[in-house]
Amino acid sequence: MILPNLHQAEPIPERAMADLAALLQSADLFRYTAATDAPVSLLEAEFAEMMGSKYALAVSSCSAALFLSLLALDLPRDARVLIPGFTFAAVPSAVIHANCTPVLCEVGENYRIDLDDFAAKLGDVQGVIISHMRGHTSDMDAITTLCENAGIPMIEDAAHSLGTLWQGRKIGTIGRVGCFSFQSYKMINAGEGGIMITDDPDLIARAIIMSGAYEHNWKKHPVLQDSFARHQNKLPLYNLRMSNLAAVVIRPQLAELPRRVANGLRNHDYVAAKLSTSPHIVVPAPLAGEVRAPDSIQFNLTGLSDAEIRDFAFASDAAGVKVQVFGQSTDNARAFWNWQFITDLPELPRTRAMLMKACDVRLPVQLQQNELDQVCATLLGALATATKAHAA
Repeated sequence: MILPNLHQAEPIPERAMADLAALLQSADLFRYTAATDAPVSLLEAEFAEMMGSKYALAVSSCSAALFLSLLALDLPRDARVLIPGFTFAAVPSAVIHANCTPVLCEVGENYRIDLDDFAAKLGDVQGVIISHMRGHTSDMDAITTLCENAGIPMIEDAAHSLGTLWQGRKIGTIGRVGCFSFQSYKMINAGEGGIMITDDPDLIARAIIMSGAYEHNWKKHPVLQDSFARHQNKLPLYNLRMSNLAAVVIRPQLAELPRRVANGLRNHDYVAAKLSTSPHIVVPAPLAGEVRAPDSIQFNLTGLSDAEIRDFAFASDAAGVKVQVFGQSTDNARAFWNWQFITDLPELPRTRAMLMKACDVRLPVQLQQNELDQVCATLLGALATATKAHAA
């Protein structure tokens, strides 16, 4: 059986090739060289329109977008920022980079924020980042109400959630700022890159200047100029800009997003149904009102020992399907206890218990049904092998 490559992205659309060739011929890779219509500027306008937001700023990564968002909120130094205990290490790293302190809250077996723990800790923070980790959206109605009542600004880390809907609203447009990733394992692939969106002109003006719009390059952004003038020479420049080369790769992929979202959801639900036939696999269901845009699948293993879980992952990997068990590693960047750069790292027993049995498998959107069948057969076969070995 020849298994599909689960780490391979779709080809960059053919229509990008002419623009790439022209850009390479001109060697005009810096976003601020041209007075107007630089590829990065065009991407920002197109992305903002696609999301229904007023402003967008393309930067070097989603981590850069989170960092700039925190700075643009003008939080006090050492401000406490509440984040989920299940996210990627780049999120608490961005908080620390912004001279703030990460505060972790519990996450349940369905990968969503524990609202009781979130509410209990909200009174002692000055900001919130909601990570829609692996595209799993928490109850954004409840979270928005809690944050608004407490007067706490919310940033959405939507790195994994481009195309996801919550009650008909696009994820990334619910908080003060939404941050997205164009890293290769995301729905739109530029290798690296990120973008932030907001409707707040002063916030985006601060972010634009700090992203590296030195001198008067901010004049090339379509934001109220008064929003910029008050910050001229008063904010540091971090040089987190996106290059025109990345923007040229990204722009033609925006039109592909609806198809990719539909195919990704189709593939996810097909595999989820197959895997759920096992008594040892539970695929958490979406919340009411959540329409996901997945390019991977997560599931929990039940009724298995840690040794059986490790043997399952090893057998599946050996058979050609890489399974990441978030907690079964000494260095997984999604296991909070490995974020040892955090002072006074807390213990989150509920999140730890989930991560010790939560599995992650990539499902690129271009996979066909016969390839999905091969992936399912491999996973279920590895599970049978692991449980049989320990039953002997």
